[in-house]
Amino acid sequence: MSEASNSAASREAALLGDAAQYSFRARMDKKTNEGPVFERGKDSVVWDVTGKEYLDFNSGQMCSALGHNHPIITAAIKGACDTLLHAHSSHYNVKEIELASRLGQIMPKPLQKSLFGESGADANEMAMMIARKYTGGFEIASPHISFHGLSDATRAVTFSGWHAGHGHLPGGTYAIVAPYCYRCPLNQTFPSCKFACLKVSFDLLDAQTTGKPAAVITEPLFSAGGVIEPPPGWLKELQQLCHQRDMLLIVDEEQTGLGKLGQMFGFESEGIVPDIVTVAKHFGGGVGISAVTTTAEIEDKVVREGYAATHSHANDPLICAAGTASLDVIAQDNVIDRARRIGAHMRARLEALQQRYEMIGDVRGRGQLTGVELVRDRQGKEPATDEGRAIGKYCFDNGLIFSLRRGGSVLRFVPPATTTPDQIDAAMDLIGKAIEQTAPKRNITPGASFN
Repeated sequence: MSEASNSAASREAALLGDAAQYSFRARMDKKTNEGPVFERGKDSVVWDVTGKEYLDFNSGQMCSALGHNHPIITAAIKGACDTLLHAHSSHYNVKEIELASRLGQIMPKPLQKSLFGESGADANEMAMMIARKYTGGFEIASPHISFHGLSDATRAVTFSGWHAGHGHLPGGTYAIVAPYCYRCPLNQTFPSCKFACLKVSFDLLDAQTTGKPAAVITEPLFSAGGVIEPPPGWLKELQQLCHQRDMLLIVDEEQTGLGKLGQMFGFESEGIVPDIVTVAKHFGGGVGISAVTTTAEIEDKVVREGYAATHSHANDPLICAAGTASLDVIAQDNVIDRARRIGAHMRARLEALQQRYEMIGDVRGRGQLTGVELVRDRQGKEPATDEGRAIGKYCFDNGLIFSLRRGGSVLRFVPPATTTPDQIDAAMDLIGKAIEQTAPKRNITPGASFN
């Protein structure tokens, strides 16, 4: 080993020693005290302290989906550092008004009033309280594969995991049946089911409610739940069922919005306008900021009712400057078109692997957000969780980062918008090698069903 390699290894060991003593290990997907320790990033690549390079097909925690350390974002942050980092949260500041104006112009009418927080959980908590204040109701429902955050309030409407051992969660929340067509919980088939999942869900909700339900909060495409796309018309039908009961529809676009799916917002494909929309993740280009956006009518009523959501750093100039810069990047870099091209390229490569390997049961997603569901056999659809974890480890050891969901049976890819065709091909080549290492190759009958 060279002197430089020895030095890098010693540095990593020293950092891990400090981490073992001082760093809290309660991470989402990892609880062990081991490397790598990441140090820097650029576009679609990150490096650890030993100098090892990784293709980052998770975009950090999905927050660098515009590319790591985008120069437009870093310039905006530096500018804020020279003017005003933090402002009194009871008063307006210039950067907040600039960002609210830009976001209001991007949102479909009548969505125009925005409030800024520091995380996705912040925005979803604010959205739920706004719905409660506006409707006078309390109960909130969410699909059973949803993810809306890990604060107590948002964990209570997060049903894709992360509940075990957390004790009593806030009440007034209900799970409804999600539109997971590949594994329909009701053993139905779309479209002949006529949205049976929604009918059953609202029958149960009507029967269980003890007061007045306030809202349903949902993602337009379920990311952490396994990159699961609802069938056409589901979101529109959900909104109609909500409005029949004077409930609001909150659409959580934190993992799906702002260009990532090949359109500005995921709900646009359904031709609807939600009552409340939340955004986060790459909204700050790597800096923590979120937004809840609603109508002037809703904002006016809840303010008159006494609603307040002023955190110490809500609407801060620094994070708002990063938010405005992210909207500049989305426009100037044509992220919507880039996302479509990335998605098409990845789907083509993954579907070719699906023709070759029976383990790939389903390929799904839109734009930069793509999922692969692994099964031990396509007929029984037994989840290939152990195999998925083995594939994830093989790829990570060989310099490719992505997430495992549904216990390991779903591979989730979120490459940054800066990702090149060659980088996609390199990642997909590695996925193919990992599958070859993990499961025997099968001869797939031409035209065989993948459902």
